[in-house]
Amino acid sequence: MNDHYFSAQPSSAARRQEITVSLAGRQVPVTTAAGTFSPGHLDTGTEVLLRRLPAPPESGHLLDLGCGWGPLALHAALSGGPDLTVWALDINERALELTGENASRHGLTQVRPVTAEQVPEQLRFHQIWSNPPIKVGKPALHALLRSWLPRLEPGGTAWLVVARQLGADSLLRWLASGAWLDADDGTSTQTVPFRAARHSSAKGFRVLTVERLP
Repeated sequence: MNDHYFSAQPSSAARRQEITVSLAGRQVPVTTAAGTFSPGHLDTGTEVLLRRLPAPPESGHLLDLGCGWGPLALHAALSGGPDLTVWALDINERALELTGENASRHGLTQVRPVTAEQVPEQLRFHQIWSNPPIKVGKPALHALLRSWLPRLEPGGTAWLVVARQLGADSLLRWLASGAWLDADDGTSTQTVPFRAARHSSAKGFRVLTVERLP
């Protein structure tokens, strides 16, 4: 069976390693492992996104969608306010374990590694940060975004980074069209206004935003 970073239970040997990454203006040692996304280094897409993200809120809820071993969640917790809760979501059990370990190592008790089923249904997010799993395939990626983007609170924004050669521009067209707000039978459910845009580009990556209008 193929083993991917978006597998729920990676079958490969973990081969844990220590690396140091730049997060929130400091050098942060973390533990990574095989079977997760980019275990050897902070990947370029995430680096591009980190340089363009706004400051996280002082309080409320922020979602790291597809957290991997935790760089975005750790950055949010290190730079956000003391009353901010960071929900680090992934399907990969090994990634969630590493995110929890890395957060605990740095005293970041506001980070909560979770699967989708563990997020309270009524919860809404001020910000969503994501380097989404593009290679999971378009249907699964669209389903993922359909599930979580509507859970932005009014005035909230999702920040996504996607490689241009992996379909960033077509994804933006889909987001801007509002098709992701349509029901499975094709009927429109677009009653809540959203606005999608390309924020910036760097190193072959697009940073996209999806804002839920007040």
